[in-house]
Amino acid sequence: VATNQSQTSSNNDHELAIANRTNSGIVTTTRPRKSGLFSETMLLAGQEGAVYSIRFNPKGQTIASAGHDKLIYLWEVYGETPRNYSLLKGHTKDILEVHWDADGVKLYSASADHTIVYWDAEAGTKIKKINDHQLHVNSCCPVRRGPELLCSASDDSTSKLFDLRVKGATATFQHECPVTSVCFSDQADQVITGGLDNIIRVWDIRKNQIVFELTGHTDTVTGLSLSPDGAYLLSNSMDCYLRVWDIRPFCEGERCRKIFMGHQHNLEKALLRCSWSPDGTKISAGSSDKFVYVWDTTLRQIKYKLPGHNGIVSEVVFHPTEPIIASCSHDKQIFLGEIE
Repeated sequence: VATNQSQTSSNNDHELAIANRTNSGIVTTTRPRKSGLFSETMLLAGQEGAVYSIRFNPKGQTIASAGHDKLIYLWEVYGETPRNYSLLKGHTKDILEVHWDADGVKLYSASADHTIVYWDAEAGTKIKKINDHQLHVNSCCPVRRGPELLCSASDDSTSKLFDLRVKGATATFQHECPVTSVCFSDQADQVITGGLDNIIRVWDIRKNQIVFELTGHTDTVTGLSLSPDGAYLLSNSMDCYLRVWDIRPFCEGERCRKIFMGHQHNLEKALLRCSWSPDGTKISAGSSDKFVYVWDTTLRQIKYKLPGHNGIVSEVVFHPTEPIIASCSHDKQIFLGEIE
């Protein structure tokens, strides 16, 4: 179910107040529109449990969402009533993260059922099921380009590397505690992990060795995201800070370049993720206080603090080509919103 909702913006604190939909379903606004969304705010409802992960496909025409109800939902982005046009079934426990491949044809999902599933999104079928982990798979991430490589992070204290053209893991990166988030470097020659020991590690996938460690967080790292240019890493932590790290090989001085605050983590210890905008000028993060947070990376200030959700916000992501964000929450809802 998709409904239209209008927004008004406060010049002082950039908070957007959500108003009720008009009886006719047509939203009027005095502000010039900046995107192809039918309304400035769209609500996608219909999932039967908390939503933990959300992703636009590379063309921005489709959203994949997943969470507690073990299903992956594929949604239309545009139109008066964007519909959920496909359901992918196969996991037996919560889906904790979902990603598209670079072409937007296939999907990857990490689950508490100890598996990762590789999907054909167009056909709605499973291509491959990976059973190499012994406990919850908290995170997975495909390469940005090149061969079909995938990395994972699990409660079994390992991160693994998979070449989907062959059977089984091609490398295992052993940790001393559960690993909660993972991503590739831009060239896919390194895997970056974060976990319960608060340390971010950068691994050389050929040597299976740690290249360097990033220290500064004082609680579990719940999300990692590589900048569009591949030079910086964004991390979200239960210490209620976001950090931007310089991960270039020849970095001078401290690798931690910027620190952002404002979002919250609470006693539920949810794996709240973080994201970059396509141009690198904005970042976002999930938050336990039910707000959607977006920061200006240059000014290091909160640009938007958006209400609307009635539960923990798990993730906030940016549209690949238009000024649109999408947020998902433990309240079972997804919002699409137009930003400046």
